[in-house]
Amino acid sequence: MAYMRARNLRESFRYALAGLWHAFVTQRNMRVHACAAAVAAVAGVALGFSRVEMAVLVLTIVAVLAAELFNTSVEAVVDLLAQQHNEFARVAKNVAAGAVLVCAVGSVLVGLLLFLPHVREVIFN
Repeated sequence: MAYMRARNLRESFRYALAGLWHAFVTQRNMRVHACAAAVAAVAGVALGFSRVEMAVLVLTIVAVLAAELFNTSVEAVVDLLAQQHNEFARVAKNVAAGAVLVCAVGSVLVGLLLFLPHVREVIFN
């Protein structure tokens, strides 16, 4: 497959959407993150999150999804360049996966800070 360069803005968006779709279809963790994001967003709306709380939630979701996209990209490039087992390839893939883990753990912490007060209010009032 030859390298394709977008000729216009619409084509750039088409390539970007193709990349999103590829990650969603081929990466189990991307699907897990996307489902968790949908549940969190619906729960935020249902619990009456303020505009600022929703903004923080959306930014957190975007950070995790972007990290997973970067991880998928790193893995693809490493697989292309390292045709056989290579210690540097292993390190690159592990570090990229670690970045996703950091974002995911951070998102859980942000979620606790956002959701717990609302859940407490629902339970105790």
